[in-house]
Amino acid sequence: MTILKTSVLGIEFENPFLLASAPPTAKIESIDKAFSLGWGGAVLKTITPDDLEMIEASTRYASWRSGAKVCGFENIEMLSHLTIQEWLDGIKYLKQKYPTKVQIASIMAPVVKEEWQKMVKTFNHSGADAFELNFSCPHGMPEKGIGMAIGTHADLSAEITKWVKEVAEIPVFVKLSPNVTNIVEIAKAVEDAGADGLAAINTVQSLMGIDLESFEPLPKVNGKSTFGGYSGMAVKPIGLRCVAQLRQHSKLPILGMGGISTWSDAAEYMTVGADVVQVCTEVMINGYGVIKSMTKGLGDYLIGKGFNSPAELRDKAIANLAEHKNLYKKQQVYPDIDADKCVRCGKCVMICDESEYSALSLENGKIEVNRDKCIGCSLCSHVCPMSAISMKK
Repeated sequence: MTILKTSVLGIEFENPFLLASAPPTAKIESIDKAFSLGWGGAVLKTITPDDLEMIEASTRYASWRSGAKVCGFENIEMLSHLTIQEWLDGIKYLKQKYPTKVQIASIMAPVVKEEWQKMVKTFNHSGADAFELNFSCPHGMPEKGIGMAIGTHADLSAEITKWVKEVAEIPVFVKLSPNVTNIVEIAKAVEDAGADGLAAINTVQSLMGIDLESFEPLPKVNGKSTFGGYSGMAVKPIGLRCVAQLRQHSKLPILGMGGISTWSDAAEYMTVGADVVQVCTEVMINGYGVIKSMTKGLGDYLIGKGFNSPAELRDKAIANLAEHKNLYKKQQVYPDIDADKCVRCGKCVMICDESEYSALSLENGKIEVNRDKCIGCSLCSHVCPMSAISMKK
């Protein structure tokens, strides 16, 4: 769909959906398949110097489910196992076969200027369209003094960005971590250091759970575990917040990601500042084929809104974000009960009584609202099992 075409830093995207740097981009043949199905591009699984040791744990995934649905996903996966030469050959092959597909080389190296610059010089003319600097992997790499160990320090992030920009001949995006007190501070540091764009977010450091029979944390690795990276639909609110904060303080292009599982998730990211989006966990759960519904859904939405490209959707919601002190507080809304949907279970009454101001009651088979007590919080509408409550002026 031509309506999905967009341009970022002179890079032409046939659609704004990229595979994120992760297991779905670990193999050349896998990226080949993804491109054939319609993905606009891929961020290659993070490439490191060949002598940087990568030994995986087994198992290395854990999930949080609601019924059959995977809502949250944790991984302790390491970085790419391909050699630099294998990536060079692979990028060249993919660019020749799919000249319109975007390839972004995600790179990571020890905190040594020569190491970073050597990586950049190696891939400058590889066929990659841009670099993504991985300063944000939350597991495995921080113990080596890299990954999130870099991205949680503004000065170190800025220094490495400068090293890269000294020799980079293609655009440089810096991938930021949500595991910081102030993501804007890190973004400002790398922007001042010359970064061409930002990418957010990487996974959220997490502990998925504990087996209460054996007291082993998850995922289990011979009875032990470690803190991992949390992804999936559950992290979308965190990713949206981070991208919105970046847009409020920067005009740099943003590659947005974190919990995107549908076209509408992608559209939301664009309204708060993302130029294009990256998808990972949804693909790991449901396969590359999800791109079909994503491109069709976003294309139909743009047409319906009268937009000509994803760029016209960007930043549409930013003006509607304000500090709490500036929110309008002279208006109150009240619960409106749909009698046809309401089953008189009384849950809203119980919750309002126990957690808010006892403004609801069940009288003569009908939910009544005491407006003198109601504060318009909307909690009742969220707990109603039948979605029978809406909030109205």
